[in-house]
Amino acid sequence: MLKNSLSLLIRAIISRRGRWVTVGIWIVLVGILSSTFPNVNKLADNSAANLPKSAMSMRAAKIVAEQFPNNNGTPLLLVWYRAEGLTDQDYQVVSKLYQHLQKTPLTEQSNIPPLSNMPLVALKGLSSEDHTTIITPIFMKKNASTDDLSSDLKTLKAKLVTFQSKSIFDEDLHHKGLHVRFSGPVGIATDATKLFSKADVTLLISTVALVLILLILLYRSPVLAIVPLIGVGFAYGAISPILGFLAKHDIIIIDSQAISIMTVLLFGAGTDYCLFLISKYREVLFEEPDKYKALQRAKHHTGGAIFISAITVVLSLFALYFADFGSYQRFATPFSLAILIMGVVALTLLPALLAIIGRVSFYPFIPRTEKMILELEERKGRKLKRREVHGRFGKVLGRWVTVKPWTVIMVSVLILGILASFAPRIQYTQNLIESFPADMPSREGFEIMAKHFSPGELAPVRIIVKTDEKNIDFKQKLSNLSYVAQVSEPTVGTKNHEYRSFEIFLKYDPYETKSVNLIPEISKQVSATLKEAGINPKDHYWIGGETSTLFDTKKVTTNDYKVIVPIVIAIISLLLLLYLRSIVAMVYLILTVLLSYVSALGAGWLLIHYGLNIPAIQGLIPLYSFVFLVALGEDYNIFMISSIWKYKETHSHKQAISLGVNETSSVITSAGLILAGTFAVLATLPIQVLLQFGIVTAIGVILDTFVVRPLLVPAITTVLGRYAFWPGKLWRVDEGYTKMNDQEE
Repeated sequence: MLKNSLSLLIRAIISRRGRWVTVGIWIVLVGILSSTFPNVNKLADNSAANLPKSAMSMRAAKIVAEQFPNNNGTPLLLVWYRAEGLTDQDYQVVSKLYQHLQKTPLTEQSNIPPLSNMPLVALKGLSSEDHTTIITPIFMKKNASTDDLSSDLKTLKAKLVTFQSKSIFDEDLHHKGLHVRFSGPVGIATDATKLFSKADVTLLISTVALVLILLILLYRSPVLAIVPLIGVGFAYGAISPILGFLAKHDIIIIDSQAISIMTVLLFGAGTDYCLFLISKYREVLFEEPDKYKALQRAKHHTGGAIFISAITVVLSLFALYFADFGSYQRFATPFSLAILIMGVVALTLLPALLAIIGRVSFYPFIPRTEKMILELEERKGRKLKRREVHGRFGKVLGRWVTVKPWTVIMVSVLILGILASFAPRIQYTQNLIESFPADMPSREGFEIMAKHFSPGELAPVRIIVKTDEKNIDFKQKLSNLSYVAQVSEPTVGTKNHEYRSFEIFLKYDPYETKSVNLIPEISKQVSATLKEAGINPKDHYWIGGETSTLFDTKKVTTNDYKVIVPIVIAIISLLLLLYLRSIVAMVYLILTVLLSYVSALGAGWLLIHYGLNIPAIQGLIPLYSFVFLVALGEDYNIFMISSIWKYKETHSHKQAISLGVNETSSVITSAGLILAGTFAVLATLPIQVLLQFGIVTAIGVILDTFVVRPLLVPAITTVLGRYAFWPGKLWRVDEGYTKMNDQEE
């Protein structure tokens, strides 16, 4: 039914009139969407919450807002630093700036401390113990947009330059003199937005250039290199305004990180789908003189594989919608929609373009039938060089996996197993500040604060208890903990006096994994204290602050991993079963791609940790990588196995495998190199979470392309024999064919 429907659709698309109508429809569609709806980049929201409302830290934040309100606003922290010690002149500049802000406030400024009225001695008292650093806040309106905040920071920077010089912002911190860095929530948010906006442009240019270069090198045809990019361009032209519409009407929330990865996914996976059709089209053109019939035959062979591959990736990526962590959830719609539209482009627009261009697509190495070559030789009066449909590499692989399957299996599993053995050693971190470049101003300011002030002062842990028992000495109990440096006096709730709030200053950096892992111990201590007083701890205490948020992030993302992984495996297993109708094939295709994923994690850790000297991987990477590698890895599985299944109808088991590997090895290699290359582009960005994701995913694609798909999977298929097709294919093999197979094997 699917093949018949696709066949009718292709026949209509590639007809003389249909091809132009199809291209026209896409031009009109993209034109209308682009002129009607906004570009998604303009509606990126990088401030959306990641944790669910049920998380402890989120509940604590809600209670703080209700019972311990702070109307100052969102803090912008000005970090003033001089390595040789702040001078009186430096403190005077601080005072002068705050005098100016009192008279001429920034547009989004809500409040400032009275630093301009402080005597010099009092101002010096606010500095660090080594007198090298002072931190002064400017509170900004809570509802201020990032663009407005960025504008205010430019104004503030310009004013400070008039007091000193540009060197306070531009010079390296190791140089002598006064340095100023904008940090805190406002500084980090504006820096991150600026970083992602630059990264988007760099990423788009780099990805397009890389895909273009790889296509030219692999297919040696400038025309063919442009055709897939045209398809991807049309897909992006449709996707961006659709997502913009959804974001504008608050149907979805999308952030800059999702847009960046979506761009890479679109170019990588989109080009792959195009190559699946193009490679088969080229192959058929060697046999079929009519370009329309050749295209129809090519689409008949690849349409089902492209369709099921796209649906597999779409549903796998949409499974992220079931995650609780906001960043995962925000990926679901843009990623699945991007692949869905790209799949439609590959099944409609691409055939129409190929029907228009025809054989010229492959210029200068135009595929011709033997008869066409002979006619051309007669006209030119010389012998022309014959080109093979498939390269020697595919033939060698096809022969190797069928002649020595056990050797191939053992070597492949050994390589993947060694790499996978490093996966359990991976260290993870939830600290997103480490994901930003070391020279980002807000990170520099943050690290100055961490170095020159007590670590716990950066972000104290906040304990909120609700009890009418006034005699419980929480402060004393918490102060006795070995890792606590100090506990503040309690603050009483403004609306309900049963609420009391304590701030715990840890002895360690509150963003380090060591501190994050202390949250359960703090929770245990508070719970025990309430129990001793005869109070049920449930709904009577909450733990907030940055450290608690990081702990909840770790807890939620770990749980999401446990939920999403089985869902994705179930989706892919079901689709493979429906398409291949083989339980055995479904099982070993899933197992091989899982082994490839774990191996990619291990290999990625080796490169990231030992090669780039990064101490820990962001905790979001395992699930990001899993969904992409498993879903995209099955793309190649489906394409290759479809070819083997096709040849199995007319050839012996080993011949079918050999021919299938030979037919698909070159296109899978080309597609894998392009997909790995596009993900590797992420590794050039200065954002570590994207760098790490790019490295792990690119390695995974390479392992899939050169080990799992051409070697391990066909070798396993060879060893399993006819049972690889159980039960579906065995039922449809006639008696004579079964005997032929039995005799051969």
